[in-house]
Amino acid sequence: MDKQRLQFNKNEDTMRLSIRGMEQKLQEIAWGGGRKNMEKIKKQQKLPPRERIQYLLDKNLPFTEIGAFAGYGMYEEEGGCPAGGTIAGIGYVSGRQCVIIANDMTVKAGAWFPITGKKNLRMQEIAMENRLPVIYLVDSAGVYLPLQDEIFPDKEHFGRIFYNNARMSAMGITQIAAVMGSCVAGGAYLPVMSDETLMVEGNGSIFLAGPYLVKAAIGENVDAETLGGAETHSAISGTADYRFKTEKACLDHVRKLIAKLGEPEQAGFNRVSPRPPKKKPSDIYGILPEDISRPYDMQEIIDRLTDSSEFEPFKAEYGGTLLCGYARIDGWAVGIVANQRRTVKSGKGELQLGGVIYNDSADKAARFIMNCNQKKIPLVFLQDVTGFMVGSRSEHAGIIRDGAKMVNAVANSVVPKITIIIGNSYGAGNYAMCGKAYDPRFIYAWPSAKIAVMGGEQAAKTLLQIQVAALQKEGETISEAEENRLLHTITERYRQQTTPYYAAARLWVDAIIDPLDTRRVISEGLTAANHAPVTATFNPGVIQV
Repeated sequence: MDKQRLQFNKNEDTMRLSIRGMEQKLQEIAWGGGRKNMEKIKKQQKLPPRERIQYLLDKNLPFTEIGAFAGYGMYEEEGGCPAGGTIAGIGYVSGRQCVIIANDMTVKAGAWFPITGKKNLRMQEIAMENRLPVIYLVDSAGVYLPLQDEIFPDKEHFGRIFYNNARMSAMGITQIAAVMGSCVAGGAYLPVMSDETLMVEGNGSIFLAGPYLVKAAIGENVDAETLGGAETHSAISGTADYRFKTEKACLDHVRKLIAKLGEPEQAGFNRVSPRPPKKKPSDIYGILPEDISRPYDMQEIIDRLTDSSEFEPFKAEYGGTLLCGYARIDGWAVGIVANQRRTVKSGKGELQLGGVIYNDSADKAARFIMNCNQKKIPLVFLQDVTGFMVGSRSEHAGIIRDGAKMVNAVANSVVPKITIIIGNSYGAGNYAMCGKAYDPRFIYAWPSAKIAVMGGEQAAKTLLQIQVAALQKEGETISEAEENRLLHTITERYRQQTTPYYAAARLWVDAIIDPLDTRRVISEGLTAANHAPVTATFNPGVIQV
């Protein structure tokens, strides 16, 4: 077996192992608050949240889960918050693409942690940006009181949910709430601020204050059903629009309501009949190096994502560390901006294009982004970037100016942007390549992704120098062995903070995906984006391109 084939096999094994690890983590997350809590809710004649969603969705059509790793490794002192206490994603109901948000009552009775609020706001953002109907499957005890100061009062906290309810109503975005369990305190506003409210008898309840609080506040003895059950809100208060004896009957009616929605206006992004890539997509596993710092040809990755493995390069001979060009993904016309990391031969020998953005690359990308906006072509960013080139030569050539051109173009782009983080995503390169701060419609990471302000080795050495200097300033000395121990500690901590799981737990990315799902998630993202016409005009900002 030749050396190249051996390396391909090693790369493939590494990626498959990473995907297996990811799938095992997802299987554990799917248990929510644990097997005991799952059995408990089934005894209450409730479906687990994932089964509710599965029953609601059209069969044999894709469901793209968002935020499955939200809260991963966080709140350990509180017992954890799997999936952020909420199952959410984009799927098809009666043939219509919808945003679905379901409280997980097995996790602290569906109480809202800080990450729960962030995840729900992200899903509402997706609905507003793409003009998608929203279905809320409500079963929540309200704010998790031990962390109330981190979820209740700020702009991006719990109350913003209801602010968005009101805004979506004004925008004409349909919101349907199916109350299948508790809906308490401030959370009671969510179903009432939706367009239509459905309730399940026996389990569904809506009230500002539960029986215990009512007793404490005004001395009244009242049970939950009388206070705010399905019959009360259907026949007495008029708060609920429909009530049902079973959850399945309730979900069946949600499907009927969605089936009668009028056709949405389209953005008009170009799509033709899809064609599969000519090159084998699973080869991606072997192309991407097991050591992501090693060079590889991004063009080979692109060829396994695009229809017929076709790619029309823009300025092919200029700005070699960025690939820009037109293609189709699952029939959708897209503009691709991708970092290039391959080794090329030059007059001075071999040159490694290590994911660094040079002046010419930034200038090329800014012009290409402007062209895509002019032509109304959505953008796909494939990130494996270590940042902009540094040093006196680059500074004298105006790297800051050219980098600012690219950042301006990305920030002011009005066509949808979808970002896939393949490898490194460091520093200002993260921004220029449409990281989370630059409002991609959707942002996904492969298991090989690393997100940080700089590479782990450089960061660890920098932090070590700072710590050693601080100790020396205090008159203390440090041995070489102690330096090595500190370096190992810092490196390990930094390594943990750069993993895709750390990023996904905090919703810096929407999901971690198998590379073979990349075509599907891009296509589903563009299908969603096509529901929202582009009305703004592209303006590159103060720094002209």
